Amino acid sequence: MADFQPLSASQLADSYDAVIIGSGGTGLSAAIQATELGLKVAVLEKETALGGNTNRASSGMNAAETNVQLHHGVIDNVADFFHETYKDGGKLNDKDMLGYFVYHSAPAIDWLADHGIKLDDITITGGMSKKRTHRPASMAPIGGFLVKSLLRVIAEEKIPVFNETKVTKLSQAEDGRVNGVEVEANGTKKHIAAKAVILATGGFGASKDYMKRFRPDLLDYKTTNQPGATGDGLKLGEQVGAELMQMNLIQVHPTVQQDNPHVYLIGEAVRGEGAILINGEGKRFVNELNTRKIVSNAITALPEHSAYLILDQGIRDHVKAIEFYDQVGLVVHGDTIEDLAKKIKVDPANLQATVTTWNEAVKNQKDTEFNRTTGMDRGIEKPGFFAIHIAPAIHYTMGGLHINTKTQVLDGNGDVIKGLFAAGEVAGGLHGNNRVGGNSIAETIIFGRQAGQQVTLYTQSLN
Repeated sequence: MADFQPLSASQLADSYDAVIIGSGGTGLSAAIQATELGLKVAVLEKETALGGNTNRASSGMNAAETNVQLHHGVIDNVADFFHETYKDGGKLNDKDMLGYFVYHSAPAIDWLADHGIKLDDITITGGMSKKRTHRPASMAPIGGFLVKSLLRVIAEEKIPVFNETKVTKLSQAEDGRVNGVEVEANGTKKHIAAKAVILATGGFGASKDYMKRFRPDLLDYKTTNQPGATGDGLKLGEQVGAELMQMNLIQVHPTVQQDNPHVYLIGEAVRGEGAILINGEGKRFVNELNTRKIVSNAITALPEHSAYLILDQGIRDHVKAIEFYDQVGLVVHGDTIEDLAKKIKVDPANLQATVTTWNEAVKNQKDTEFNRTTGMDRGIEKPGFFAIHIAPAIHYTMGGLHINTKTQVLDGNGDVIKGLFAAGEVAGGLHGNNRVGGNSIAETIIFGRQAGQQVTLYTQSLN
């Protein structure tokens, strides 16, 4: 975020109405919403860079019954959005959370547009029956676009954002109410008083400690998360008696390029726009747009535990992120399918047959092999041809702090911890055992806004 300059901790005030911990989509949305409702807030970020894991999101933001969908001729239904997400989450989703989420998805798209952040294009992700995944018309990856755009609003509204400022502890009044934070920055410690605190710290996908505690079987998996996703908000919450829920529910993303030290998530939009997956024999082996859980398991079950995404120039034209993947050396090029097969060392005749069969399926809109019904707008026939080597990696943590629909954090008895709010990936319950692509960005805006609104109501009640 070269054009946005965060403040240094030396400029921190002694008190705010609300302190927001984390500068991803959730924290920035909460800050904007609360400020516009009259609160004096500060956003604290422990890392040097702002944006957290939101920066890495690539597909888009799910919402149903939006004007954008209608402009694209997509007639959708919020109830379908609810039922599909509930089914995809293994029916383990908190139904109240999910209900709030789907019914506030279209207003969240409008709220962004009101701030000049327009998501005018749509695509589809696995587990959805309709194009619900909103993204900028430029088809740029949603994450960086959103962080940059929200920071523009933050700058316009003069909301203070501090980086390299780590919150080490939540402070509490005698009655247990959360009333401030202890921070550490540049080797100095400081207490900041606050009427309320919002945890917007993201998940624990890069935390070996929490993996060891809840999912030791995933300890050796690589992660798509930024290094700061270490569950800090969970630790802060646990210190004041917050309940953790569904911590064993961790999403492994099927398509992650991990042949280099730097791990790259290959966004679901690549499959949503028409790419297929092939095994070491050059054959398809799964409905590529089934849920992430099913696709990941299918790849892990292959003898090589990895697969290739196969696409053509037509698909590439619809997913701008591929230009970036190519720039950093992740994309294998072929002039023909046979040429591509040789480069990735699979049987050329097999790959040719696979692509021919797939193109027929697209033409007839009937995939007899794996019953794929979405992401079939175009075949793989426009030169050049491309492949990206992928394997599953830890991507998202569905579990987290137990909150209610008002983003209030609950303790082990189900009671509200007054003054403490949480939203985004730090909170558990919304996604069940499988998060649908495009729902995490939607969650950051929907529940970030809700946290901003609820914190305002709470601080007003104290006056």
